[in-house]
Formats: sequence, C-alpha cells, structure tokens
Amino acid sequence: MVINKTFNNVIDTLKNLGVEHEQITTTTSGDIWEIDLAKNTLFPLMHINPVNVQTGQATLTYNFQIFVMDLVSERENWTQTNFQSANNLSNNQEVLNETLQICTDIIGMLRHSKWQSELTNDIDAPIVWGDGEFNIEPFSERFDNEVTGWVFSLPIIVHNDFQTCEIPVRDRPIVVPTGV
Repeated sequence: MVINKTFNNVIDTLKNLGVEHEQITTTTSGDIWEIDLAKNTLFPLMHINPVNVQTGQATLTYNFQIFVMDLVSERENWTQTNFQSANNLSNNQEVLNETLQICTDIIGMLRHSKWQSELTNDIDAPIVWGDGEFNIEPFSERFDNEVTGWVFSLPIIVHNDFQTCEIPVRDRPIVVPTGV
C-alpha cells in the first residue's frame, strides 16, 4: 500500500531537517518575501520557499527553493589575524563557507533516504528524497541586517498513487453540459 505524502508532510520533513541541524538556528517556510530579516531573527536561517508541484505516473515532485543564510559582520578593529586578507575586514567568506556546508548537508540527508528511515526505526520506509544535480548559488542582501548565503532548487519526490476511491465527490457521473 502506498502512503501518499502531503504538502504538509514534505514541509514538516524539511523543517525538521532544519531544526535538527545543529548549525541552523531558525527554520521558516513560505513566500520568499515572508523571510523575517528583522534584527531580532536568530541566524543562521534556513527558509523553505515552495515553487510548484509536478505530477508523475505514481509520484509528486514538490519543487522548493532553499535559502540558507547568516549575518555578515564588519568590524573596523578586526585585523589580518581575524581573516585571510588585511583588506577584507568582513566575515563574508566564512559565512559563505559555513552556509554552503549546511546546504550540502541538507542535500546529502535527502539523497540518502536511508538516513530518514533510520530515524523512523524502519529501514525499508524511505520518507522523501531529492534527485538530480543541484546548482547552489550565492547571494547577499542588505535589509535591517546584511546577510549572505546560498540558495538552491530542491525537488522532493514522493509516492502518490492518485487514489480515486476517497475523493470527496458525489457517487454519480459527471455530466458535461451541451451547448453554449
């Protein structure tokens, strides 16, 4: 029997990945414009932006943009001992390094659904998985805070048997109107 995974199941699984990752402090989801970049947000931040859903023969592919970001700091009193270059008194490179590692951690956990099934104590029950190659792109934004990080598209593939027995419709044929 196929147990169909819903949008809520997928979002909750992705949020749990963020919550359980020890370097991520805040995990959110929703439209990209809903990211709370106010000065009271705790970073590093992982944001899950739903994009679309594609149907297959027995699957649904939920497509997301995953943003992983952290604060960039600049200190006038930092010296070359703090960073690689004396001309660079920002931790931008370090933030990019750390957030990229978080992105590859997330991809790895989803590529190896065995990791997820071990968490459920059922090695034969993969939950969701990612497939294909991933293009991870850097970004920097200035809002109330200056943040930098990476964004990547994440397709999440889940089984769906498109069961028609439990669709909430009346048990009668659908009549197509004639004429205009």
